[in-house]
Amino acid sequence: MCETYEHKHQPLSEEDITTGLMKMGIDITKTLFTTLASTGIIFNDSFFRTLRITYSRAAQAFIEKYESDSAINGLYFDRHLEIKAVEAFTNGLKIAGDQFLENPSGTPLIPNWSRVNSAIPDFFDKLIEAIESDNK
Repeated sequence: MCETYEHKHQPLSEEDITTGLMKMGIDITKTLFTTLASTGIIFNDSFFRTLRITYSRAAQAFIEKYESDSAINGLYFDRHLEIKAVEAFTNGLKIAGDQFLENPSGTPLIPNWSRVNSAIPDFFDKLIEAIESDNK
């Protein structure tokens, strides 16, 4: 159905949270928080602070691991660039948490595919057409 797909890379855009990976990361994170909150999970400042610290420490451990893997395999590894990305995403977690706490129901939940199919019965046919057109 979708034999090839060209992934369109986006810039990290750590200076501009309204574009690129920063916007995408913040939007996805807020959606995740909203979805979890709808199941009864309660969020507060302490949770978000702990999340940022845990993420940062785990990411630093992965940087060490992948830097070692790269060295063993003779591959280039840009430690500074990786650390900048971790710092940017840690900041994105703070922004997403702050925005969620300001307006917990502000991000609408994404409808499931049954709802999409119910609202637009030929949606999947249109999606396949769009993908095929994009691949030409």
